[in-house]
Amino acid sequence: MIEIPERLGWWRDRAGGAAWLDSLSRLAEECVERWSLRLGEPFGQGHVSLTVPVTASDGGQAVLKLNFPEEESAHEADALAHWHGEGAVRLLEVDHEQNALLVERADPGTSLWEVGDDEEATLIASSVLRRLWQRPAPDGHPYRVLAAEAEHWTAQLRSDWEALGRPFERSLVDAAAASARELAGSQPKVVLCHQDLQGSNILRAQREPWLAIDPKPIVGEPAFDVASLLRDRRWSIDRGMISKRLDLLAAELDLERDRMQGWGLVHALHWGVGPDKMEPDLVECARLFAA
Repeated sequence: MIEIPERLGWWRDRAGGAAWLDSLSRLAEECVERWSLRLGEPFGQGHVSLTVPVTASDGGQAVLKLNFPEEESAHEADALAHWHGEGAVRLLEVDHEQNALLVERADPGTSLWEVGDDEEATLIASSVLRRLWQRPAPDGHPYRVLAAEAEHWTAQLRSDWEALGRPFERSLVDAAAASARELAGSQPKVVLCHQDLQGSNILRAQREPWLAIDPKPIVGEPAFDVASLLRDRRWSIDRGMISKRLDLLAAELDLERDRMQGWGLVHALHWGVGPDKMEPDLVECARLFAA
């Protein structure tokens, strides 16, 4: 039986989370049988899904990933299949019913966070984004669409802010709502966005120098897809660092600075505020984007 890491224990406080945690050992064993795998010890990082290094029957190295059944990760396998290894790890097998993926293992797998120079790290991330954006989202795709999601996020933000007792200034909520409304309705082009491309989700590899993992796919404009990158290493960023990243990404990816900054504000509050929780560091990032 596989030992479930303590870092996943927070799922027990989420609806359906306890049942999912209790099912993980069984699901992992089913995948072992189905795909003829040998399990290693679960990876020590990450707190959203169970990820385990595995060895296939032919000796190949891969990663077994078991996701909690939620909307944001529902089409991770579809996105990896769409990118077909260009800028992201390859999808090897998938069981949609069990939210189980078998993916290429990046070797050595160290994250972009180990690159100390912020400009160098931002340039590396921009090169990965450029690779991911090469393939347009296919007609009839299953992904969420930013234009519609942004309207929902705005309504949810107002509701959650009220439910939490108005924990920060209303002007920030209003600024995010105005940005979402203006940007969502004027997107110049759309691509399949990763949505969470920041240092911990970019790994050093051999097939390509760097590969993306863990997408939360959504179809939207490229300026939206840099939101997570702009606030990367958020425990140590300031307005000056964000400004430098904006300038660099505008030049490297030919994106409008104001649109990146606006989406940065919207996305920081979308991920930072929920009906029963708030992440102060993400709210502070939103303030930096709004400044």
